[in-house]
Amino acid sequence: MIQLASAASDHRGLTMTLFGLFVAATLGITIWAGRQTKDAADFYAGGRGFTGFQNGLAISGDYMSAASFLGIAGAIALFGYDGFLYSIGFLVAWLVALLLVAEPLRNSGRYTMADVLAFRMRQRPVRTAAGVSTIVVSIFYLLAQMVGAGSLVALLLGVSGEGAKRWTIVAVGALMVIYVAIGGMKGTTWVQIVKAVLLIAGTALMTVLVLAKYHFNLSGLLGAASEASGKGAAFLEPGLKYGTTGTTKLDFLSLGLALVLGTAGLPHILVRFYTVPTAKAARKSVLWAIGIIGGFYLMTLALGFGAAALVGPKAIKASNAAGNTAAPLLAQELGGGAGSTGGAILLAVISAVAFATILAVVAGLTLASSASFAHDLWANVIRRGKASEKEEVRSAKLAAVAIGAIAILLSIFADKLNAAALVALAFAVAASANLPTLLYSLFWKRFNTTGAVSSVYAGLITSVTLVIFSTVVSGGKNSLFPHSDFHWFPLENPGLVSIPVGFLAGWIGTLLSKETADPAKYAELEVRSLTGLGAH
Repeated sequence: MIQLASAASDHRGLTMTLFGLFVAATLGITIWAGRQTKDAADFYAGGRGFTGFQNGLAISGDYMSAASFLGIAGAIALFGYDGFLYSIGFLVAWLVALLLVAEPLRNSGRYTMADVLAFRMRQRPVRTAAGVSTIVVSIFYLLAQMVGAGSLVALLLGVSGEGAKRWTIVAVGALMVIYVAIGGMKGTTWVQIVKAVLLIAGTALMTVLVLAKYHFNLSGLLGAASEASGKGAAFLEPGLKYGTTGTTKLDFLSLGLALVLGTAGLPHILVRFYTVPTAKAARKSVLWAIGIIGGFYLMTLALGFGAAALVGPKAIKASNAAGNTAAPLLAQELGGGAGSTGGAILLAVISAVAFATILAVVAGLTLASSASFAHDLWANVIRRGKASEKEEVRSAKLAAVAIGAIAILLSIFADKLNAAALVALAFAVAASANLPTLLYSLFWKRFNTTGAVSSVYAGLITSVTLVIFSTVVSGGKNSLFPHSDFHWFPLENPGLVSIPVGFLAGWIGTLLSKETADPAKYAELEVRSLTGLGAH
């Protein structure tokens, strides 16, 4: 931590200049986009004017978060093979999104996930449940980004202490609210496209530099990483984190389920499918996203094992116990080490890219949750469909401020948690509450309002309750409340229990309800989801 802080403080002017340039450029894009935003379709869906390639880049920008860049690199550097499981899970999850969700969602909805769920159900209860679920998932995901921001920027600027991290979190929160309130979906999308290009370029540069150190011999890199880890061959084998006991093996299964099934239920990813003009473009955008994201996650191998080999787990843990600063430390080492000009320059560049990553993702999350509040809860539940477009957009902007404030407050207490682990919790909540309801709505003719509401609330309450009573919150060295212990749930990730509960509750709720689903409405949804006829 001292090494990284001193290197940053020696070249603070350069660091501040890079940060300032990025923030100024993205604010310029946001203000320009704000002037192009004239109605609700512009604010929520960017006027549906983005191409498949542009949306694929934006989806990549939304998906490759601080957890991917900072958290996964740290997890691999500390746990080797078991850390790389995050990369595999995040990537495989896209197949579920492509095969089951992308095209039907684009064809059936308008602005939010609830548009699909409420299509053939009673509007108010289903939209309320979907709106609450969207906001909860988004806040979990926001926590991961803000934690990454706090760790990164405080260290990079050469300042330490809780006060510095808190002010960093407040600053990131303020910026994300500005992006959403002014730029809407158009501004957020362009920020995500710029960020995706920067992140891929930065990661590719580091990957080439790491491999060059070992003459582009992957075996040499892995051998050096296992030796430096102090774990020997075990570093490259399963079991270092998820294989020592029966509980940790179950935790691995739970994590895998959450990662693979969670993507198709993430609100900020789902709303991206509405920004393209056709279902064909939605399909194309997912294919582009798979290619871009796949390449990125393969490169996290070089980042994680490179950090283990060249920096060492001891130095990484000294900087940040959860490993969130492994990538910036590696950048410093690749540039020439602590105290060198090259090290400071590469550290500043890579950290600016990571900061861009955080800003883009938090903007996307805030937009998804504020849009759900305005469109689902305010316009359709509270105002019963009588709100004007202008009123709806204004309520979305106010919701962005409120959600930003909640995320800032919670993030201040979560700074000791690994960013990738926090995102995995968001995936678990999304897979438990959103995915079962979405799949039942699209593919089960008998599914009704009672089943939908039961599925969302059962999955949501079960997953959040299990997280609260796990070592993520109390009873562990890196818990939210490390000095308290009220945990009784043995797993870190609730997916193994909460995902089946979500599916089961939807099935039981449907069968026990006396309500009869409208077959004509299901037929209309089926035709629309498969063909795009009648899509907005």
